[in-house]
Order: sequence, then structure tokens, then C-alpha cells
Amino acid sequence: MAVPQRRCVACGRLADRSEFWRVVRCWPDHKVQLDQGMGRSAYLCRTAECLKVAKQKKRLARSLRCSIPEEIFATLAARLEADSPHD
Repeated sequence: MAVPQRRCVACGRLADRSEFWRVVRCWPDHKVQLDQGMGRSAYLCRTAECLKVAKQKKRLARSLRCSIPEEIFATLAARLEADSPHD
């Protein structure tokens, strides 16, 4: 059985969905949340560059067809900080 592949909305990289953050516009209330829920989904590489591009060029907003709350970007940035190795 084939492994589900997804594409990053920022850079276009195709990879296994476990390598991405999932941002979901839930149905029917159109609330935007991370990782869970049913509805329209967009995937984003777990890198600072893709997060920056997604925010500046509104790639997540365009893909999900709604505005993205600033808290979503703040949460993803915090996850990026937590995952980065500290010297």
C-alpha cells in the first residue's frame, strides 16, 4: 500500500504527511486549528523558511480559503523553537 504523500504549500516539496505540520479549517464552523479535525487541510514543512513564506505570501490563507489567526503562526514558531537543537 502506498504511503500518503502531501505537498508543502510554501515550497511545494512532496513527502510523507508525517513530515509536515497540518493546518485544518474545520467544518462547519471554519475554525482554523493545528493537527486535528475534519475539513480542508494544508501542509507545511517544519522549517523556519517555509513558515516565513507561508505567512508573508499568505499561502496558508489561500490554500484554506480563509484568514489564518496570528496564534496559529505563533504556535508553529514556538514548535520550531522547541524542536531546534540548543547549544
